[in-house]
Amino acid sequence: MKDQDCIDFLQWALPRLDRRWRGFRKVRRQVCRRVQRRLDTLGLEDVGQYRQYLNTHPEEWQVLDGLLPITISRFWRDKRVFELLERRFLPELARRAREEDAETLRLWSLGCGAGEEPYSLSILWRERLQSRFPGLDLTVLASDIEVYQLARAERACYPESVLKDLPEPLKRAAFERDDDRYCLKREYVRGVELECRDIRETFPARRFHLIACRYLAFTYFDRELQCDIARRLYHALPPGGLVVLGNKEALPEAVTGFEPAHERIRIYRRREGEGCVGPAPTTST
Repeated sequence: MKDQDCIDFLQWALPRLDRRWRGFRKVRRQVCRRVQRRLDTLGLEDVGQYRQYLNTHPEEWQVLDGLLPITISRFWRDKRVFELLERRFLPELARRAREEDAETLRLWSLGCGAGEEPYSLSILWRERLQSRFPGLDLTVLASDIEVYQLARAERACYPESVLKDLPEPLKRAAFERDDDRYCLKREYVRGVELECRDIRETFPARRFHLIACRYLAFTYFDRELQCDIARRLYHALPPGGLVVLGNKEALPEAVTGFEPAHERIRIYRRREGEGCVGPAPTTST
């Protein structure tokens, strides 16, 4: 498949799946390889025939949608974010939780992949912060749409390459070497709940002190869906709760109720006592 043929196809198909081409430009070759394998499976010669197939077989859109998720993750990705979480934001949230007599600090990692982000949060808390807040536990809900990625997260064993940004003392404390893999010790898995969820459909019914929504909704989803997700994030946070985005991501301007919590890093705080444009989200347990 020629690159331009795949580009033309994705620019046609992505808006029909509430995705935007801009988010897929740099990862298109990986997606195009998946599409080519699907063409081979169906016995189709080119994407022109695949377009016709999609038009006559509407159930195929769900298959195509499943070819689009791209997971690029590692432990401690964007180390400046984790430095700020350690020095400022998690202690702030922990102090507030204790003032409210909460027993648990609740975090949510959306698009958790193979667990690198939620386990990074668990390691950070247990190694660097928990001793400062005795009696306060940490739970992390880790959600992803791909069952394969969640199975990897459950095994919690990784190649050394995804640990390259993790500070060496934390790596030594949290992992055990198993041949060419590094396996996370069970005490750091504790408190991390893995679940399969499509955030386009539902959000959890519970609220979280902090939500990490990095390199997913605000990279790959179209503007209308981004606004919907941002409104749902608002309702999933208490006043003062935080949402962490990826570098170069931003909340849509049309959504009110948030303010930047840092001048450079994309961390937003739910404003005290303010509403948010749009309806409350659909939730599930």
